[in-house]
Amino acid sequence: MSNIAIIIAGGVGSRMGHDIPKQFIEVEGKPVLMYTLEGFQKHPMVDVIVLVCIDGWQEDVRRWCAQSGITKLRKIVTGGASGQESIRNGVFSLEGECAQDDVVIIHDGIRPLVDAFVLTDVIEKCVRYGNAVTSLPYNEQIFVVDDEISTVKYIPRETLRRVSTPQAYLFGRLDRAYHEAFEKKIGIYGSSYTNTMMVELGERLYFAAGSDKNVKLTTPDDLEWFRAYLRKEK
Repeated sequence: MSNIAIIIAGGVGSRMGHDIPKQFIEVEGKPVLMYTLEGFQKHPMVDVIVLVCIDGWQEDVRRWCAQSGITKLRKIVTGGASGQESIRNGVFSLEGECAQDDVVIIHDGIRPLVDAFVLTDVIEKCVRYGNAVTSLPYNEQIFVVDDEISTVKYIPRETLRRVSTPQAYLFGRLDRAYHEAFEKKIGIYGSSYTNTMMVELGERLYFAAGSDKNVKLTTPDDLEWFRAYLRKEK
């Protein structure tokens, strides 16, 4: 059995306000994406990395990887018009190469602080249950909007989990799910992701460990937080 990571770096990141995609913005002398790739490179349970990349940046990424010693990078796949299309492209690129029970880990390229224990747990849970999604308890109170300005109902926070990436799935089921989803137009629009798509297709998902450090860099404030974190660690 092999563990293959699909890193998604196919977006343009318009909310960041930069003239280049956010995954390529340099922080402390290094593109954000390289911090992410280094985390997977260092993890002993990750065998192969597949990068889904926006067109025009492939050669830059190859050069950075060579400079940083990213030896697990197997291929670079062109991203799609949406997040789900990008993930699909990554999954389909493994057809004919992966065994049905290989573990495929899907992760956002703009989540550069993946703790080793998070990766370990998501892989081990996937082997045990067939899938695993990184999760954390929800610590705020959640109320349901009634008439736009008021509410009469809340959702007990004990029943909620925040789910992000990394997520892991056995390749055979994941590949079939993406074929089914795009053929039937289920779970592929808007903010849909692999986890929400799988639930819409009737799959039960299993929780794995998460970390508050595993922040998705979406806004300039997120980027400043990441920069401050790195400086503090130094």
